[in-house]
Amino acid sequence: MSSNGNFTPPKTVVLVGLMGAGKTCIGKKLAHTLQLPFVDADVEIEKAAGCTISEIFEEHGESYFRDRERMVIQRLLDGPVQILSTGGGAFMDERTRSTITEKGISLWLKADLDILVERTSRRNHRPLLRNGNHREILSRLIEARYPVYEQADITTQSEEGSADLTTRNALKGLKDFCGRS
Repeated sequence: MSSNGNFTPPKTVVLVGLMGAGKTCIGKKLAHTLQLPFVDADVEIEKAAGCTISEIFEEHGESYFRDRERMVIQRLLDGPVQILSTGGGAFMDERTRSTITEKGISLWLKADLDILVERTSRRNHRPLLRNGNHREILSRLIEARYPVYEQADITTQSEEGSADLTTRNALKGLKDFCGRS
């Protein structure tokens, strides 16, 4: 990736999208290009809780987890400008989405079903995919979540193959959006 041309977004860029869309990979590349810190909200939630997200779900349930997730994302958005990767369900929560809309710039990494299936099949660490057919589960998630993800400020297609191409497209979308704001 080339230099950022002294461009710095005015607010934290919040990456949203389904598992396998490339939020971590593209987020790290964007952060490097823009010379900003990269933060993974899920990692920060685990640090704050002192346990894994799976353990939080098992011990306290999804509602408790979403409350903690919202608080961590709020704290991160109140901090310095950075690139923030969120879990696939974060933007689905109306209050979290409202906070992201108010304090950040949301960037949806949109990926086709085939790409998501291929990428998520590489590892077995995703709780939502442990008990079932990946293609069927991801298809249902696309149907439920894409209409909400469409509310993001910027949409970038997560391309198969070159992460650098997706990163360049995301950076262009971000620059265009900030030029309009």
